[in-house]
Amino acid sequence: MFMNILVIGGTRYFGIYLVEELLAQGHNVTIATRGITKDNYGDKVSRIVFDRTDSDSVKNSLSGKYFDVVYDNLAYCSNDVKYILDVINCNKYIMMSSTSVYEKHLDTMEEEFQTLHKKLIWCSRTDFTYDEAKRHAEYALWQNYNYINAIAVRYPFVIGKGDYTKRLYFYVEHVIKEIPMYIDNIDCQMGFIRSDEAGKFMAFLADKDYSGPINGSSYCTISIGEILGYVTEKTGKEPVLSEDGEKAPYNCEPEYSINTSKAKKLGFRFSNLKDWIYELIDYYIDIIY
Repeated sequence: MFMNILVIGGTRYFGIYLVEELLAQGHNVTIATRGITKDNYGDKVSRIVFDRTDSDSVKNSLSGKYFDVVYDNLAYCSNDVKYILDVINCNKYIMMSSTSVYEKHLDTMEEEFQTLHKKLIWCSRTDFTYDEAKRHAEYALWQNYNYINAIAVRYPFVIGKGDYTKRLYFYVEHVIKEIPMYIDNIDCQMGFIRSDEAGKFMAFLADKDYSGPINGSSYCTISIGEILGYVTEKTGKEPVLSEDGEKAPYNCEPEYSINTSKAKKLGFRFSNLKDWIYELIDYYIDIIY
């Protein structure tokens, strides 16, 4: 069934894969952005230009409009959720959340983050740290808009060739260029998801009979030590580890893995992390060399 779908965001990183997958499925897609980042969709999508952090801008752009599905890739806080859901009509709202809402550990499951009995604070993105702001975005969704058919997709770190955060790239570059770095969790196993798969899983959820939070993550885990060891094996360069070095971007992450049994039950199978992450590291090595 072809649907009328709004994607808030969709011009960067895995949002591009989401839009491309929705278009491949034949849906009518509208993207809502600030109009700053150019896209390559041509006349295949409709466009709305707004500032989603400004309630008046959102209201003027979306009030009275109906979409079968709304994807919100840019919901970072409770106000972000409120500004959208107070004005738009939709059959399903799919919010990009994060596994940062959890106290993560091995085999982290959706039910471990409870949202209904926590105090909701209406906040902007700068009022809290990233993880706490994301928690309040979910508090808003499940406490104030529980009448809406909604899904909160929780991903760990999304990595891929278009990763503008360059967090994984940091480790590869520092090994090759022998730049000292400080790492506080070198042996912790961690979960990741590939950017194209992140977009495809979100598109997969469009017509699924499911509501509530859902995890997405590649199968298997890897440690920073394994990543550094692979770069050393490929380049002959040894990492320079120092307490005075640059702080590594994945510092403070605990050992964890993300349970994806709910996604599997719906029929989506994620790839195995170790089937593709070394190819991505090779890509970074080639760029640096």
